[in-house]
Amino acid sequence: MSKIEVNAVEPQCGTTLTLGASGDTITFPSGTTVVNNGSQTGFGRTGTVDWDTTAKTASFTAVSGNGYFVNTTSGAITVTLPAGSAGDIVAVSDYASTAQTNTITITPNGTDKINGVNASYYISTQGLAVTLVYVDATKGWKSVTGSDADATGAVPAFVTATGGTVTCCGDYKIHTFTGPGTFTVTCAGNAGGSNTVDYLVVAGGGGGGASKPAEGSGGGGGGAGGYRESSGAASGCYSVSPLGACVSALPVTASPYPITVGGGGSGSPCCASPNAGTTGANSIFSTITSTGGGGGGGGGGDPSGKPGGSGGGAGNSSGTGTAGTGNTPPVSPPQGNNGGVISPPGTTPGYGSGGGGGATAVGSNGTNTAGGNGGAGATSSINATPTARAGGGGGGLYSGTPAGTGGTGGGGNGGGPGGGGSDGTANTGGGGGGRSLNNSFSGGSGIVIIRYKYQ
Repeated sequence: MSKIEVNAVEPQCGTTLTLGASGDTITFPSGTTVVNNGSQTGFGRTGTVDWDTTAKTASFTAVSGNGYFVNTTSGAITVTLPAGSAGDIVAVSDYASTAQTNTITITPNGTDKINGVNASYYISTQGLAVTLVYVDATKGWKSVTGSDADATGAVPAFVTATGGTVTCCGDYKIHTFTGPGTFTVTCAGNAGGSNTVDYLVVAGGGGGGASKPAEGSGGGGGGAGGYRESSGAASGCYSVSPLGACVSALPVTASPYPITVGGGGSGSPCCASPNAGTTGANSIFSTITSTGGGGGGGGGGDPSGKPGGSGGGAGNSSGTGTAGTGNTPPVSPPQGNNGGVISPPGTTPGYGSGGGGGATAVGSNGTNTAGGNGGAGATSSINATPTARAGGGGGGLYSGTPAGTGGTGGGGNGGGPGGGGSDGTANTGGGGGGRSLNNSFSGGSGIVIIRYKYQ
């Protein structure tokens, strides 16, 4: 075998250098480094890239032969591929392991394809790195590390589901459940389209407390049903209450999700013993459970408000009742607030009772001249209309006026011996009003609303 040792080989004329003849095999010994300083034809790259160690923090256009560390800590980034020719190679790595929160989008040039489709490729897996090699016009850029499934595939897919009453708001669907049902997901989507859903889950409100005629006292207002919601960022950035701040949307799979919508707790009959209101029922969607509102305390033998999503107000029985605690069991952000008490303790002349707690405020205290107002609820536009829900019920009053008013968001008004008062509004989770010398009022039923991008 002949051997030629030279430092460089150049063509005698022109710019094309031919090694071997058609059908020949040219072997590079193990350990040889092939440096591509220009264009090449006839064989592909070795499958490696030169890594740019300055992390990218904004969208950019890639250059063949380079690998890029992409830092999505501050937001999503788009990587645009160069026009592809056989053997071109680009690699992308999730630098800060934040792609699960802020997606890296890899977009083909013009009509080029990625994995056989003229559509973007999405990296939404934490810490993933992918290498793409341009093969031909049929497949275009083909991933040669990881797999299509490691990212999200090349074609955007959207959540598809049935159940409840369905309405649309632009590119978003809204499923409203006012009673039990099933939210059935038939396509879980992907990060390129949608794969999470926003939610509002409100439990049933608590019933108000009552009193016996001989006791000369008033019943506390029912606490609002627990109120839990996501931020809305996944489905159109609609306005939410402070309780939704920084709360992530829920991922979904292609499966049925049973929906529970809690009923409101019943008010107490006038002459019952004990005479506290009944706690509302829970509402449930997926991993989110909102707790029923606590019943209002009775005016006599059962004066303490009940715990729940929001707590029931204390009944006035010589000022001995205590307020029901809200956010029970505790979740973060809190799903409700405490009910009101009697102020000052021992107050008896007018026998005013505490208001039920609401989603965003505690119930007001009852005094010797007035029943406490119910705590305010929360407002969300998840159904495209700003709507307040989960207000606490107003406290009852034994003599004089006024009884407590219900909190904004469906809380029922308190009543007195001369009448007045109301139930919590249906499908708001509002607490029922307390009352004296008559039957008290029931809490309003809850609601579950689910929203997602569908196109």
